[in-house]
Amino acid sequence: MNTRTFRLGIAVVAAVLGAVMLADRPAGAQDRVAPQNAAEVQLSYAPLVKKTAPAVVNIYTAKTVRTRRVAPLFDDPFFSRFFGDSVQRSVPGPEKKVQNSLGSGVIVNAKGLVVTNNHVIEGAEEIKVVLNDRREFEAKLIGTDERTDIAVLAVDARGENLPFLDLSDSDSLEVGDLVLAIGNPFGVGQTVTSGIVSALSRNAGISDIGSFIQTDAAINPGNSGGALVDVTGKLVGINTAIFSKTGASHGIGFAIPSNLVNRVATSLVTSGDVVRAWLGAKGQGVTADIAESIGMSRPYGVMITDVHKGGPADKAGLRVGDVLLSVNDKTVNDGQDLRYRIATLPVGGDTKLGILRKGQPRVLDIRLMGPPEDPPAEKTLIKGRNPLAGAVIANLSPKLADELGLEHEASGVILLELQRQSIADRYGFEAGDILLEINGAPANRVRDVLSALSDVSNAWVIRIDRDGQESKLVIR
Repeated sequence: MNTRTFRLGIAVVAAVLGAVMLADRPAGAQDRVAPQNAAEVQLSYAPLVKKTAPAVVNIYTAKTVRTRRVAPLFDDPFFSRFFGDSVQRSVPGPEKKVQNSLGSGVIVNAKGLVVTNNHVIEGAEEIKVVLNDRREFEAKLIGTDERTDIAVLAVDARGENLPFLDLSDSDSLEVGDLVLAIGNPFGVGQTVTSGIVSALSRNAGISDIGSFIQTDAAINPGNSGGALVDVTGKLVGINTAIFSKTGASHGIGFAIPSNLVNRVATSLVTSGDVVRAWLGAKGQGVTADIAESIGMSRPYGVMITDVHKGGPADKAGLRVGDVLLSVNDKTVNDGQDLRYRIATLPVGGDTKLGILRKGQPRVLDIRLMGPPEDPPAEKTLIKGRNPLAGAVIANLSPKLADELGLEHEASGVILLELQRQSIADRYGFEAGDILLEINGAPANRVRDVLSALSDVSNAWVIRIDRDGQESKLVIR
């Protein structure tokens, strides 16, 4: 039996079985059918891969690190037999060493603009981009955004148009959609894996503004920065992380949605920085108890608990007690979802907020703006003989809070960093603590803190906010 006859026989059997199965299926369940001919039996992702793979690149980086110099004597196998590898073998003086790493990236326009993960190129002194056809280019770093783990590179294609991927609307994705992951896992070379969208709007603990696409397409170390594409050949996400206890794929991978990639990359290219849209309000996710108390049929949305005076939300008429249900007709499930929706919008753009006020639905028009630096940070290193000596403090503003990944409306004085072994470090203060009160005096601004610390005291009572929990430190 030749190959053609065998394939035709398979197609006939499949068609007959399909017809029998369809006849036995209930009404309304006959929308899916078995392959009807030999061509359908041979369906393949190959055309899709040929279309998309050339736009996915390998990224090689190099940076110089300092390591301890090792005494050659203890490298001798004779001594290793007695002392093992755990013996202290370093000698004074640092040793420079070039550390190499690899990842993946995606070309997003014909001129050679490449999007990848920030952690792929972080600290790199040299960045090399290798195309699917093995051509190599030196890459220039355009900008990075640590909070979303996105970096943008540019390669000089010498006037040549490079293959690239168009970005899809990631909001159109649905759980169950077929996707391909393309990257360079474990440095073995470009590899393609297939799977489905397992879930949407996953937090994953990677970023405070992330709403990740979860997929079961195999993603491994080296895939970071690679492409997640849909069946139309468009980029729906940048692969960024996996959930794994061994470092290998367990079928739970996460990708940054293309809408967020587009917003951040556009901002980095145009200004070299990311200015995020600012709502000027904060709230808490609607729980089942809250939903029941206000007559909602199901718990979703964000109940507004604070509105920044003079901010975009205030000007649009948003009030404390309103429940924010949607942004531009996209449902908001919780606070994380709200941060993601706002993060994908441009500064200065007009937006519609769907809200519930006293049981009645309303729509508010709002023009988003960048978070203001009001008051100015006034970063100050505290010196002298006091419990906060060695701490760097600053006035919190919406802009600084955004940079730190805090709620935009946070206010007060924050500890930005502490010098090691300083007095503040020894007393247990931590970076991120917000000072509320020193010996009964409010700590609203840096000047208030400096004034309170200038009064000599044998005992100090300092109230702080740490991760949303107030506590009091008594120091004698």
